[in-house]
Amino acid sequence: MAGAAVGFMSLYLSAGALTPLLVLYRQQWSFPATMLTLAFAVYALGFLVAVLTLGSLSDHIGRRPVIIGALIVQLVSDVLFLTGSDVSWVVAGRVIQGIASGAATAAFTAALVEFAPPHKKRLGTVLGSIGLTGGLAAGSLLAGVAIQFTPSANTIAFVSLIVLSVLGIIVTALSRETATRTPGTPRSMIPRVAMPPAARREFAGAAPVVAAVWMLAGLSGGLAPSLVRSVFHLDSGFLNGLTGFIAPAVSVVVGLSLARIEPRHAMTTGIYTSIAGAVGISGGVLGGSLVLMIIGQALAGIGFGASFTAALRLVIPRAADHQRAGVVAGIYVVAYLAFGVPIIVAGQLAGPVGDITAVVGYSALTVVFALLSLAAQFRISHPRKRNDPKLPANGQELPVAGVRVGGGS
Repeated sequence: MAGAAVGFMSLYLSAGALTPLLVLYRQQWSFPATMLTLAFAVYALGFLVAVLTLGSLSDHIGRRPVIIGALIVQLVSDVLFLTGSDVSWVVAGRVIQGIASGAATAAFTAALVEFAPPHKKRLGTVLGSIGLTGGLAAGSLLAGVAIQFTPSANTIAFVSLIVLSVLGIIVTALSRETATRTPGTPRSMIPRVAMPPAARREFAGAAPVVAAVWMLAGLSGGLAPSLVRSVFHLDSGFLNGLTGFIAPAVSVVVGLSLARIEPRHAMTTGIYTSIAGAVGISGGVLGGSLVLMIIGQALAGIGFGASFTAALRLVIPRAADHQRAGVVAGIYVVAYLAFGVPIIVAGQLAGPVGDITAVVGYSALTVVFALLSLAAQFRISHPRKRNDPKLPANGQELPVAGVRVGGGS
């Protein structure tokens, strides 16, 4: 279980490390801001394609081959980052990195639970959550520290990550298989996104804020580090890493803390704090206050941890067992499109209109999306007609069995 946790975290440490390193690459290679946001966002494309096609593969061929294969793909991306000589290497590496993470996430999450002792299954779930979001946060901060205090940050980061990935491969190869192989492998790789009628109302109410918080996550990882230099005129690798660290670090703590909070309440809390976060980020950029922007990012992290977790808890249980893969896929399509596409558009606009205007407009759009979800939550909680017994208005969770991400059953 410990070895699987290290292997899983190596995927997201690598993804997080690119947040401040992209700023370093731009300084070294003098490419435009549009390429910086593109290099950041193509990760989401690779992840989404992989999670939709390969997310259920380990249920059919076993955890070990999927995990080993994904870690080998991750090694390829790490080598590209280590040896790259221009931004095209970075873009290619980010796509490959996204594919590796998308292919491995479901298999690693399941394996951590299956490796956990019978009386500590919750520990496996917690390690899966911390490995993902905590890895992004730690990778950004550690890479920022390396940039600040060493002349060879890129080499230090990716040699270390290559070692971690190799250790993950070795541990996985020596571990027992925890899944029973089942037929249906080709069918499992067909992307299936479907929202059954019983889940559509909750999905429609949650989708706008899911988009909003993932857009803010994209802003924290894709634009915020470069703003340290372009807006606040500070040349600090540590601050670049800190701006990429704060939102995911806060979100993982909040997501774990609110696990037992009634999901409707967690949803509205997340909506309000995501709005406050967007306002704080905009206010910090407009007022030239890096501290205020970082506070806004922390609030956005609270909004992410609260509202995204609540969205999963409100939507997924309303689908039958055979429908849940399609429902999860639908949620992640919204999430990763919001994570990737808007930040590319913002990067394109930053040149002609300026970084400050692009960030303020981007943040304002997230506020609009959050307000749409707030209105939808009010309508669900205060229906005019008799409540649908399948959709409890008070946010009570329905029982849920297993949840799998990707195609297949």
